[in-house]
Amino acid sequence: MPSTDASQPPMQVTSPVGTDRAGRRARAFYELTKPGIAGFVMMTAGVSFYVGAAGRVSLLPLLFTLVGTVLATAGALALNQYLEREVDARMSRTRTRPLPSGRLTAGEALVFGLFLIVSGCILLWLTVGPLPAVLTLVSAGAYNFVYTPLKSRSYMATFAGAIPGAMPALIGWSAATGQVTLAAMVLFAIAFLWQIPHVLALAWLLREDYLRAGFYLTPPADPEGKIIGRQMVLYSLVLIPVSLAPTFLAITGSIYLGGALVLGLAVLWWSWQASRGMTRSSVRKVFLGSLAYQPLLLGLMLLDTVRL
Repeated sequence: MPSTDASQPPMQVTSPVGTDRAGRRARAFYELTKPGIAGFVMMTAGVSFYVGAAGRVSLLPLLFTLVGTVLATAGALALNQYLEREVDARMSRTRTRPLPSGRLTAGEALVFGLFLIVSGCILLWLTVGPLPAVLTLVSAGAYNFVYTPLKSRSYMATFAGAIPGAMPALIGWSAATGQVTLAAMVLFAIAFLWQIPHVLALAWLLREDYLRAGFYLTPPADPEGKIIGRQMVLYSLVLIPVSLAPTFLAITGSIYLGGALVLGLAVLWWSWQASRGMTRSSVRKVFLGSLAYQPLLLGLMLLDTVRL
């Protein structure tokens, strides 16, 4: 029978403070990678790999491509938060991020970001070749050392940022084929073009927050958004024929062609409607519609890749 000696001290219940703290730190590091964006980049690289391989995919190379790309992308996004930690503290939508909120230190974010970038690039180099690894490193560098500093200097940052945003198309294709072809550049162009109306719409919706932080993602001399409206229409219009090119290059079929045309016309319609008044509701349709455009288009590519 268990002892009932009253002289024994009562059992102490230990609160899992350390466990809770470790969990909070893990969540903070996870937030630092912007998992939604990193996952989207991984998806783009994966579809590009599949199309480049003409649907005949070996599992391990595809897996290494996905893991290497998402690691390096997560690192680039973490490094970006390190570089912009002071600016993030001034904006309403970013002040709760891990660094401005004090949940992580700047040194931790820097080491974490660099470690992920290096790990991802090394993995790509060793498993699928030097070209995708170099393209991944170039993308991370362009994002953090061209786009990021340009945001506080010029409206052209919007267009500069679309270049690393489109690089996953080249990374995935080169991992599958070992080269960058015309078809790969078409996928890159599609990824570049769809970002412009998307990012311009976001910049217009958040223009007050961006101006408070000193970011020039909208033209200073365009208080009514007329320039942004015209550019959303222009890039949406150019996107349509470019998005149809994969079928004419015989890498996708007629299902993709029809779907891409419908999606492109929808984005163009939303952009044209927004350009007429640049109201929050109309611009928000461009932002949300363009956000849905790319995964839907990638889904069509997967569905209708021409298999050799």
